[in-house]
Order: sequence, then structure tokens, then C-alpha cells
Amino acid sequence: MILRLYNQNNSRDDLQRVVDLLCDGGIIIYPTDTRYAIGCHGLKERAIERICRIKEIDPRKNNLSIVCYNLSSISEYAKVDNSTFKLMKRNLPGAFTFILNGSNRLPKIFRNRREVGIRMPQNPIIHEIARLLDAPIMTTTLPYREDEEIEYITDPELIEEKFGDKVDLVIDGGMGGTDQSTIVDCTGDEPVIIRQGKGVLNE
Repeated sequence: MILRLYNQNNSRDDLQRVVDLLCDGGIIIYPTDTRYAIGCHGLKERAIERICRIKEIDPRKNNLSIVCYNLSSISEYAKVDNSTFKLMKRNLPGAFTFILNGSNRLPKIFRNRREVGIRMPQNPIIHEIARLLDAPIMTTTLPYREDEEIEYITDPELIEEKFGDKVDLVIDGGMGGTDQSTIVDCTGDEPVIIRQGKGVLNE
């Protein structure tokens, strides 16, 4: 199932349909400011497990990430000191994943690693969904192999063709990008860029 959404003036019913689906434990594919991603309600462990199976990732070995609506909601789910807060404030929303120590508000599946990736994509569609959901959205980029056509992670119709039977809804937000987010590890004394992606860090 595919749903066309726009950067502004979406119908309230369409947005509420996405939020209700997430609250019911559903899985969506949606646009970000980098690649299209798979997401679910970040506090629903069974939905997170479904995504881990689709992505073939082991949550005991791989960090999981969440989309937060704003900076104040980040502090509910991760431990943020003053310098990290200021760094995120300078760079978010944007194409970054900040690795922080997680809090006890997150499901047990996150606490296996004790760390969580924080995303606030500069994309109005997922921003509005996160606002209405009023909860974190577990997020991971679409699986992609180098021998595949890139359009299968950028073109919503081809994304639906490939992943439609694995997820509950594909949001068509237009053509997606191919860049990844810049990952910044903030769990130590100083922030460390561990993957340079689309985002250029303003330190």
C-alpha cells in the first residue's frame, strides 16, 4: 500500500492514518533528508523486532536509532549533557545520527547496547508524523546491496514493489536521495565523527 504525502498541506486524515498505523504496531517506509527509511513506533518492541528481521540486523550487535520530534524529546530517551545539547542544537534538524547513551524510557531491545542513535531529519513529512505521534520513531535506512539498481531505494513506486509485502505502508514523498547521514558518536569525552555522510558538522 502506498500513500502520497507532500511537504505541506497534507490532509489531517492521511496523517492520522499513518499515526494510527504506527500506534497499532505497523511498519512504514518514509522519506528523510537522506535515504528512504523503515520505521515503526519506537516503544513497540514487536514492531522493532520485525524491522530487525527485514534489515537482517541483530539488535545485540547493532545500534538502533530513533527519530525525535524536537530537542526536548531527545532528553526523554537519551542522556544529554550541555555540550552535546548545544552541538545538536547547532546541527538539527539535519542529516545526522548522534550516538548517545540511552535512557530507561526505551524498550529493552535498545538497552542491549545501552546506546541509541538520534535522528531529527530535515524532512517536513516525517517531522509532522513524529509531532502527531508524540513518541519516538525507530528508524533504519532501507537495505541495499551494491549490485542492485539504486532506484529500488529512491523511487517510491519501486520501493513499494520491492518492500510492499514486508511493510504495512510506503509513504511516497517524492524521489529520495542516496546519501547517508553523518554519524557522530557523543558517548565519550569529545564528539567523534565515525561516518561522514551528507551532514557537515557545525562544531
